[in-house]
Amino acid sequence: MKKIIILLVLVGQFINAQKKQVDTTQTELDNVFITANRTKTLRQETPVAISKINYKTIDEAKASALFEIANKTPGVVMINLGNEQHAMSIRQPISYSSYYLYLEDGLPIRPLGIFNHNALLEINQFNLQSIEVVKGPVSSLYGTEAVGGTVNLISQKPSYYPEFKFGVQADQWGYKRIQAAAGATIGKVGFHIAGISSLQENSWMAQSDYKKDNLNIRVDYHINDNTRMISNTMVGSYYSDMSGSVNENDFNNRTYTSTSDFTYRKSDALRTRLTLEHDWNTNSSTYLTVYHRDNKLGQNPSYGIRWNPTVNPTTATGEVNSNNFKSYGAVAQHTQKFDFWKTTMVSGASYDFSPVTYWSYLLDIKATLNPGETGKQTVNKYEIVAEHPEIKLADYTADIYNTAVFEQISFSPIAKTIVTVGGRYDAMKIKYDNALDKSNGTKTYDKFTFKAGINYNPFKQAGFYGNYSQGFAPPGITSIFRAKSGTGGNTGTPAQFYYNLDPATFENYEVGGWLSLLKNKLSFDYALYYMEGTNELLSITLEDKSTDYRSAGETRHKGIEFGFNYKPNTQWNLRVGGTVAEHRYIDFQVSDKSTDPLQNLSGYEMPQAPRWSGNSEVTYYPNWLPNFRAGIEWQLISSYYQDQVNTVKYAGYNLFNARIGYKYKSIEIYGNIMNLTDKLYAYNASRGNLASSQSTFTAAAPRTFLVGLQYNFSLKK
Repeated sequence: MKKIIILLVLVGQFINAQKKQVDTTQTELDNVFITANRTKTLRQETPVAISKINYKTIDEAKASALFEIANKTPGVVMINLGNEQHAMSIRQPISYSSYYLYLEDGLPIRPLGIFNHNALLEINQFNLQSIEVVKGPVSSLYGTEAVGGTVNLISQKPSYYPEFKFGVQADQWGYKRIQAAAGATIGKVGFHIAGISSLQENSWMAQSDYKKDNLNIRVDYHINDNTRMISNTMVGSYYSDMSGSVNENDFNNRTYTSTSDFTYRKSDALRTRLTLEHDWNTNSSTYLTVYHRDNKLGQNPSYGIRWNPTVNPTTATGEVNSNNFKSYGAVAQHTQKFDFWKTTMVSGASYDFSPVTYWSYLLDIKATLNPGETGKQTVNKYEIVAEHPEIKLADYTADIYNTAVFEQISFSPIAKTIVTVGGRYDAMKIKYDNALDKSNGTKTYDKFTFKAGINYNPFKQAGFYGNYSQGFAPPGITSIFRAKSGTGGNTGTPAQFYYNLDPATFENYEVGGWLSLLKNKLSFDYALYYMEGTNELLSITLEDKSTDYRSAGETRHKGIEFGFNYKPNTQWNLRVGGTVAEHRYIDFQVSDKSTDPLQNLSGYEMPQAPRWSGNSEVTYYPNWLPNFRAGIEWQLISSYYQDQVNTVKYAGYNLFNARIGYKYKSIEIYGNIMNLTDKLYAYNASRGNLASSQSTFTAAAPRTFLVGLQYNFSLKK
């Protein structure tokens, strides 16, 4: 490493005649956001907690997975579940719940009721221009699932001059990726194409191979100075083994074996859209977008393995499932500005029709146990004994309709103050055919959500805001059509389903602000929030030991999010971001069984909810070696409870990553060291509520050396 640094220094002195690199990064107050108001808006006009990861940050991260980028946002903890699979925490504990809305250029990646916490594995990291994250509910603009956070992944636009990039990256654990992108504008037509192909083989974790291919194509046609036609298409395929979690002994001994060699996840995705934009004048613009989605998701999931050590520890069950949907939809929006009170009105309507098919069938599985103490058995290996396609766990088709209208108005009744109010009405309908109980019918969810906020900017360098916002998340349709335990099958009674589930609803109150000092060298932003959820999904044990689901849970979430940036000169940049939060059950019934000692979790902390989390980084751009960069990143996750009854904690972790890169003319070479100190840690740790329950760990990667080479060509003068 020392020889490489000396060589780079000599090269830097040789090309010392080059101009010194100038950082043109905008300050927080100058940032323009799209997601929070569905139109371009300055930070000081936006009464919500919103963060932006710009292209420079994305490019320098050279991430092999999206979580490496997303975690740079204060208030965001995106955990890696392996091979780009993931879970999220934004104003919620780390969970797989449908409380996050994922957008691609402002459009939801998935339709109502088909949330998947792994949806972002379909994203092409080499096609990203920026990422905007709104923290807290924005259902008043985007509808369902925009509760804890809304993540908008914004794609690159066509370049004016011809550009081309090609790169490769790899690590010592069998991961490799090829990536390429090109763009240009010829006359009135501009295009941008970006593709990646990732492959993982024979990694540190057994049963963890994967392959991913993505291609994004954008074409812009400038009909005239005021009218544009934009086409966006994404096609991707993904296949991954699912290694699953490991027990505590294997985790501590770094024995990264998998209990199953048959679990997998595969996905084929197509998203295409066509947008017509027109500027009527400087104060008026309209766009119309029509889109289509086509997704096929198949699994033999490791989380679907059900094993009970107290009943018959040598047997288990599993499942194979398939969830396929198509979508046909349109969004129309008009933005109008008025001189009176500097008013801006954003009005729109959307329609989405998504037919979906889903089936799941039973597997009989043999469990081979590890030698251990009685009552504390763990599984060494699962093996499929028999597949039962004739025993369906779920089998339905559904047509999902979602029609919505929304309106948001911003105005300035007095100097330095901006008021924003908005609302949205969603009319949702599911027409279904359930093959298991041979029923069909319609389930409707109608919901109006509201938001009101105010900005006060007393100085050019400082601003404050406050808001009240509502969010909601209907139950996933898979949870509706899973047969109730103890019904149907061999019981002699018809299967029963959860047709009575209602949407979870949330109310959020927050205040915040931002500050820029020392001629924009130092910036600071913060948010304090309080949010309550009602009608959340409960899993309740009944008197006969069967399980029931109900929409009746209540939770409370409160915290402080903060971000600090300091750039004393062109050579150094310091970023500090973090969250202090508390997530508790208010009223959360878990059992109706009279003999259970704990029936309601009221007052308990929610599991997988660290009180402290943060991501900070210092980056160095030496003047004596232009186009060189080096940085150290610190990720903090404090301790949290593994179980709902707050008996066992996971200690959390402090993690360090290092990144280095150098550009010489059109060639860029870089290296990332992830988990710099080779720390033993888990992305997630969980445990059941029983005294005999065992902890399971989603093991994180050992120290990883990623190296890459990239060629960048541009005719820009």
